[in-house]
Amino acid sequence: MTKPNRRDFLKTSAAALGAAGCSSAGRPNILLILTDQQHINTIAARGQTHVRTPALDYLAARGVSFGNSYCPDPICSPSRSSIFTGRTASEADVARNGRHIYRGIPNLGEWFQENSGYHTIYAGKWHLPRTYQDRIEGFTVLPGGIGGQGNVGDTSVSRACEGYLRNYSGRQPFLLTASFMQPHDICEWLRLNMENQPKLRYPELAAELPPLPENFAYEALEPQVIQQRRLGNEPAKGEWRREHWRYYLWSYYRHIEMVDGEIGRILDALEDTGRLDETVILFTADHGEGLAHHQMVRKSSSYDEAAKVPFVISWPGHFPAGRHDAATLVNGIDIVPTLCDCAGIAPPPKMRGRSLRPEIEGRAGNAPGYTVVEIPVNIGRVVRTPRFKFATYSGDTVEQLFDMESDPGETTNLAIRADHAATLADHKRLLLEWEKRLEPAPDQPHETAWWRRSAT
Repeated sequence: MTKPNRRDFLKTSAAALGAAGCSSAGRPNILLILTDQQHINTIAARGQTHVRTPALDYLAARGVSFGNSYCPDPICSPSRSSIFTGRTASEADVARNGRHIYRGIPNLGEWFQENSGYHTIYAGKWHLPRTYQDRIEGFTVLPGGIGGQGNVGDTSVSRACEGYLRNYSGRQPFLLTASFMQPHDICEWLRLNMENQPKLRYPELAAELPPLPENFAYEALEPQVIQQRRLGNEPAKGEWRREHWRYYLWSYYRHIEMVDGEIGRILDALEDTGRLDETVILFTADHGEGLAHHQMVRKSSSYDEAAKVPFVISWPGHFPAGRHDAATLVNGIDIVPTLCDCAGIAPPPKMRGRSLRPEIEGRAGNAPGYTVVEIPVNIGRVVRTPRFKFATYSGDTVEQLFDMESDPGETTNLAIRADHAATLADHKRLLLEWEKRLEPAPDQPHETAWWRRSAT
């Protein structure tokens, strides 16, 4: 079957596409696409009917997408430190925003430069420590990005990547990171629209507003830190009505469409230069967005809306096309070892993640059976197993345990039920085992809640 041309694809449904063709021999180019604050259910090809995402649909049709993909830490800098090192944020010494990666831990660019001969390029948001930097260890930095404005700066990022691709004539393969700000601009939208207006700003949108999620009504038994975060965000301060919540959902999806257009520009450049089939493309986000689930917005909570992210990877001729894996537990710390595997090089030492290549290719892997998410400022932990999810916070007696098969919306806390005591204990044991393997940077906040107990 003829391979789908990207521009033809824009006129074709994803369901009608066949398998992609083979790539050329040799080491692949690598394109890592990173967005900021993107909820996992924001790709039209994966069932979201309130958004148009032709570029992301195209990637999903050409590759493998994962439905159980978690970020390492649901806030920008900590998550990015893990994505680019394969270590936890607590090990990288990035428990909060605006911190450097701990000395001695190589980032993805440094490792590829030293061990593979790849040309490593970075464009867009870095945030380790500053949002945009003209120098990043291990990378040649392309200019792009404007403060906190993805609606303006993301175009400069995609244009820089496009220019690089159309002008690159080197023989060595490249590792290009395109890191976008959108849909993070929803934070500014929230600030500008906090007050509950007597009527919608654009009443003509009333018929287009998405419905509220089923778990908009949340359970009251929560850790205090989650309750406080909800009360500190704009909807609570502005005393939003249900219509205002729906207007927020509609607006967020428009931010998604903005970044999809920028991603499409880069894919066009890859196709026009004949590199599309020679390139591993991995798309994900640093963390999610509350999106009205549990009446929350923004990030930093243990709920799936903040902790889950989209994850799509393609490599024509090597990876299946159009396959969705709803079972495998994926984490952003898996990115470094996975890309190293694709490039044919050993990963850095002490990886906390693993290569996903066996699962991507449909083979049995060596998955540990659970994944762990750290919570910002090192205040909490999430342990996710195939069926259950456990969340605990430092100094808070309220723990959470959810059956993700029967209760994917996380509305019934099973941690207080005697018939789930053994399951709760199992997840605490897994967390303890995980903590014992880590080498946290010194003087981490809340260290007594985790490592000191692990040593006893």
